[in-house]
Amino acid sequence: MVKRFFVRTRQLKRGMVIDQSIVDRAERVLIARGTLLEEYHIAALLKLGIAGVHIREGEEDPVEEEKEIVVSKQTMNTIQKLTVADRSKVMLTQSVKQRVSEGIQYLYSNAGADNFSDAANHIADDLMKAISDNDAIAVDVNMLKISDEYSFKHSVDVATIAMIVAKKYGMSNEQIHEIGIAGLLHDVGKSKIPIEVLNKPGKLTDNEFALMKQHTLFGYEILKEKEEISKAIKLGVLQHHEKINGKGYPLGICASRIHIYAKLLSVSDIYDALVTERPYKKAFSQRDAVEMIMSMTPELDITAIESFLGSVILYPVGSTVKLSNGESARVVKNNPNSILRPKVVSLKTGKVYNLSEDLNCANLIIE
Repeated sequence: MVKRFFVRTRQLKRGMVIDQSIVDRAERVLIARGTLLEEYHIAALLKLGIAGVHIREGEEDPVEEEKEIVVSKQTMNTIQKLTVADRSKVMLTQSVKQRVSEGIQYLYSNAGADNFSDAANHIADDLMKAISDNDAIAVDVNMLKISDEYSFKHSVDVATIAMIVAKKYGMSNEQIHEIGIAGLLHDVGKSKIPIEVLNKPGKLTDNEFALMKQHTLFGYEILKEKEEISKAIKLGVLQHHEKINGKGYPLGICASRIHIYAKLLSVSDIYDALVTERPYKKAFSQRDAVEMIMSMTPELDITAIESFLGSVILYPVGSTVKLSNGESARVVKNNPNSILRPKVVSLKTGKVYNLSEDLNCANLIIE
């Protein structure tokens, strides 16, 4: 049986097996997952400021292969008859992902560069084109990954989600473009946070947390003197951790004083942070993350939440899901008003489960 646990870097010993890949900001793998650690690996981790890593012991248990489900012709006919294509989704080609990945790394490493604003505009242009090319009105969160490095992945995810949410909200193309820039730059202030605090695997001390909360102010300071960046973008970066009940930071302002860009960025930022695994936390499931967003009405703008829920596709049509009754089912239709409960067809029996409309399915969920 394999055991996995977290070990602080200073407590690592030669011969331990690392259970994660260590990647630099250029996406180069420095230490591959499964590597038997040597002293020089441990020294490199310390030099990089990585406070701890996941280690594994033992061998994986042999896993019995799931028996392939034989889908009857009648069930396939039912699936084909009921299938309704998803709303147009934003698609990032590999070349766009490469350009965006390189661009965002440049921005976070060169905040003082003369061409900083132009670089941000070019990345937002790429994302805007990806949205307009197929008139995308939804985003499949499973398809966004552009990098294994959290800061870059998160910034592009938040920008892309926020742009689609802004489109659903009814914003103009110019505003959608601007909120894309704000999303790309919303965490740029973290470039001023010491790496040992930024990547600390355990709970932050009060002083460390107070410093971390300064990243919105640091980001605003970076952008403040850049006249070519609009005030709305700067406010989006400054206020994306504010809450409508006044319990956010850095200013503790209430709903009426929070810019709409910040309100939309906040929902997008929280969702992507929840579903992403970090050294100090496990990722939440997409279902749990959406339910948490839905429960945050005292803190998040209700219209921003509604626009988010109407923009995200969790279970793309054609995907196979596992139901709480043990059945595997094919997704045939999504309901924008109930993204957790699509219409599905059991692969074994051909039974149709309309999770959002059939009261007989009230106790059935997708696991």
